[in-house]
Amino acid sequence: DGQAVEIYTLSNAAGMTARIMTYGATVVSLAGPDGFDVLLGFDSLAGYLQEQPYMGAIVGRYGNRIAKGRVPLTGKSYSLAVNNGANALHGGLRGFDKRVWTATAKAEAVEFRYRSAAGEEGYPGQLDVTVTYTLPAGNELRIDYLAAASEDTVANLTNHAYFNLSGEATSLDHVVRIDADRFTPVDAGLIPTGELRAGAGTPFDFRKATAIGARIDARDQQIQFGGGYDHNWALNGGAGTLRKVIEAYSPRSGRVLPVATTEPGVQFYTG
Repeated sequence: DGQAVEIYTLSNAAGMTARIMTYGATVVSLAGPDGFDVLLGFDSLAGYLQEQPYMGAIVGRYGNRIAKGRVPLTGKSYSLAVNNGANALHGGLRGFDKRVWTATAKAEAVEFRYRSAAGEEGYPGQLDVTVTYTLPAGNELRIDYLAAASEDTVANLTNHAYFNLSGEATSLDHVVRIDADRFTPVDAGLIPTGELRAGAGTPFDFRKATAIGARIDARDQQIQFGGGYDHNWALNGGAGTLRKVIEAYSPRSGRVLPVATTEPGVQFYTG
């Protein structure tokens, strides 16, 4: 639409580099001291403008699916833009991943801001969003989210990065551990049923480090619904406390990716 798109580069003394652009507040690359980029993405803006699966972008106003695009809220029912079968996914037809954000450079950080107008994609209320990427000392990328609404609304912000720690054609040999006893089963449309199901004895038990591909073809209804893994795990530990909840490891490259969050759940998606 004629707006300029900028890329900001963060680097630290440890030799880590992150590049983030204003289109979608998208992390374009994330490289360690050896220069290897662990994120999937494109080499030019054109790749991000085509239809693609939210590579590295901030998704919102609401990440994940809302059943039938309907939100009951404070005595009213709001109809959202539907873009995933009968459901609303990742903010609708033109979510936060397809907007140009305003960026401000900070010490060790870049702050991205976006104002979502009332009624955008059907959501009630104006929402002012700030996402801050920080590259502190050490091999770490931190993302902080802040949103303020003019009236009652729903919001669920996340980053949609795809990781590959080896550079091979598949990451199915990556070994993953998730600190969660339970996950949320879904229906055929990938909407959670409301059940919190124990993962023990199922392909969804990652309490012990397990290769992603070990059970991804299991004859399990939930695996079939997700086409692999596309589920939320109910994390152990208290929400609001920053805690390490996931660790991914590539035996081929030796790279390890630990993930920490303050949130109660995490979506594990194998693509």
